[in-house]
Amino acid sequence: MNKNRFMNKYILVFLFCVLGLVSCGDKNKIPTNEIHYTTLDNEVLPLENLLNFGEGRIVSNNYVQEKNLCILKFDKEVTQIWEGAFYGCSNLASISIPPSVTEIGRFAFSDCSNLTSISIPPSVTEIGRCAFSGCSSLTSISIPPSVTEIGKFAFFGCSSLASISIPSSVTKIGDFAFEGCSSLTSIIVSKDNKVYDSREDCNAIIHTDSNTLICGCKNTVIPSSITEIGSSAFSECSNLTSISIPPSVTEIGRGAFYGCSRLTSIFIPSSVEGMGYHAFSACSSLTNIVVSKENKVYDSREDCNAIINTESNALICGCKNTIIPPSVTEIGEGAFFGCSSLTSISIPPSVTEIGHSAFFGCSNLTSISIPSSVTEIGHSAFSRCSNLTSISIPPSVTEIGEWAFSGCSNLTSISIPKGCEVEENTFLDCPENLVITRY
Repeated sequence: MNKNRFMNKYILVFLFCVLGLVSCGDKNKIPTNEIHYTTLDNEVLPLENLLNFGEGRIVSNNYVQEKNLCILKFDKEVTQIWEGAFYGCSNLASISIPPSVTEIGRFAFSDCSNLTSISIPPSVTEIGRCAFSGCSSLTSISIPPSVTEIGKFAFFGCSSLASISIPSSVTKIGDFAFEGCSSLTSIIVSKDNKVYDSREDCNAIIHTDSNTLICGCKNTVIPSSITEIGSSAFSECSNLTSISIPPSVTEIGRGAFYGCSRLTSIFIPSSVEGMGYHAFSACSSLTNIVVSKENKVYDSREDCNAIINTESNALICGCKNTIIPPSVTEIGEGAFFGCSSLTSISIPPSVTEIGHSAFFGCSNLTSISIPSSVTEIGHSAFSRCSNLTSISIPPSVTEIGEWAFSGCSNLTSISIPKGCEVEENTFLDCPENLVITRY
């Protein structure tokens, strides 16, 4: 009899659980009309800082002491974190999203600089553009296996993020999604993913069909099957000190290694046929640049410590140790961009053009002599060369581009030929006492 009573009780409890008449599930499960969060000071986020929750209306926003968290309550089920909803909430420390949400909108948590953790429910299918950009304190993120799309710049500038794991469900990753995640040491793609992979435990995200590496980190080892290093693949990876580019690579995308400030040397194999602008810009620690002598498109002639387009004789990438060969006719776009360790450079009389942003941000460049062969100085060519004090433009120059010397905060004198066309804002943010002499 006792046994029957026990069984009856067990069956009743089971039925109650199945029917939802008693709570047998997760006690921490969030109601679908609530968002739970914590702040640095246990104060609620001001309502004027909370934007764009669609049709939902905020009913209450209170700190619950016994739970040590804040509860944001709505008059209806929350299905989307709308565009810019928590944008710039720097006091936000952590947040839990209800299981009814399917989309995290653009800029939803952008610039929440003290956000350290977030719980994304398995209902979410899309993480929007810039959704977590600038969340510089975010150390980890769990992307649930329901997510199919990660938007452009989604985690841009999440400089404390140490690891990422891409589930099998993800079929689209937008450009620059993980750019500026400088603390990344581990990147894993599910082996069941049909679009992306991290073959050979390479610590990178690779687009499988095209063999393009789209995201790397300081521990990446580029597999020998890779044919392209995508745009911004290692951009702002400031902890990257060395990288080996395999002889299978034919293309290095725009800004591929931009801002890799600790990278000291690069070797371009013979297989590389294309290289985007700013591929190695702002790599301020570069001291050694070598191109394979077998390369048919680029060279580093005369051990010049630079990359030169062989056919056009344009120098497209230099470093602090570059010596410009006398056969070079053009300093290409962004050739020395962000080369803050460059203190001086000699431009040979073969050069006729100084390209756009050629010496942008060369903050320790103190002087430069422009030869009389130069006819054009591109826009932003010497912008933010903050230690440049004086410069003489030769009479051969007929055009100086916009912002060419903007931000040259110590420039006190410059002489320009009368026949030279000077664009607007050429001297923007230069000293008020700058003396411009026309001759």
